[in-house]
Amino acid sequence: MARPKEQSAQAQIVAAARKHFGQDVARVSAPGGENRSSFRLHLTDRTVIATLRPNFRRTHLEAHVLTELGRHCSDLPECLGVVGEIMFQSDVGKRRLNVEVAQVAPAVQLDLAGEAVSAIFRIHGAARQTELNAIMPHLGNNRDWVLNFVNAVDFLKDLGGGISDQFDRTAAYERINAPARQFVKWDCRSGNAAIGRDDKLRWFDFEYAGLRHGAEDIAWLIGDEAWPVAPQDMVDVVIDAFDPTCGIPLPDYLDYLSVYLTFHAVQRLKLISKEAKKRGWLSKDRIRRYDDAGVHPEFAAHICRVGAYFSDQSELTAPLTRNFLEAQAGFDAIVAQTEKQRSA
Repeated sequence: MARPKEQSAQAQIVAAARKHFGQDVARVSAPGGENRSSFRLHLTDRTVIATLRPNFRRTHLEAHVLTELGRHCSDLPECLGVVGEIMFQSDVGKRRLNVEVAQVAPAVQLDLAGEAVSAIFRIHGAARQTELNAIMPHLGNNRDWVLNFVNAVDFLKDLGGGISDQFDRTAAYERINAPARQFVKWDCRSGNAAIGRDDKLRWFDFEYAGLRHGAEDIAWLIGDEAWPVAPQDMVDVVIDAFDPTCGIPLPDYLDYLSVYLTFHAVQRLKLISKEAKKRGWLSKDRIRRYDDAGVHPEFAAHICRVGAYFSDQSELTAPLTRNFLEAQAGFDAIVAQTEKQRSA
């Protein structure tokens, strides 16, 4: 049963949909769970997604982004209109990528990875054909954000071992403080993509879109702790899908991706640890079903492997590889202990 706050939001959305589409709403469901801001509306002839953001400006900016990008690519929802703080968009499908990728063979996982990364590059390319690269807000471009992002590596001390003196924080600050010249969707976790009835993969949820280096969107996907494709395989996927018109040479792009992913992995580890202390470990099925943080020791171990692999790809972050490996060993031990208890 819907909670009072959710009932109020649903009533507001249904009233707006009736006015906007000129037809009744037969049913309302919440594809991302009750606490999310989007609802699936079952109309007479189709389903649409209604999104109620807490901020009027953010709603209209997201609608503008979808409209502009939609003129040049089809890898995202179509904006169907805005009524107040409610945005209506096309339904991109019920098969969320985070669930789909966990149910298929490794070869198919690689195919899905290729589709997801290629779609990101196409979205970036579409943005370059619009004015979005001039009007969107710059993300993570203030000094405090960069300092906090890099200095979060100190969290790794809690998971085993100190930070090496060979790690140059100043150089890391400078590398992460990249010019904001490329459109990014942001939050490209696999739960924010879906496969439609036409079998096409599309990205959704452009609420936090803005400008940065560009590789951050790829980092969000690879750095999704529930993403099952090995990091080394993902590098091959990125190389195959890379769009040279982005204006960044491939070697530089991959180096920045490696450095950024190192610190992104730390952020995910911090979130997992925080939520584990609050809620305990969650089941992998629940995490995927509700697109939740990967609060499971296997997922934590996986993001440690991602951090170890990518930190080792750059001289700048290589001193942190040992920290990730030690953290991974700790989470692997938790997994082994849990399995031992189950079999006892």
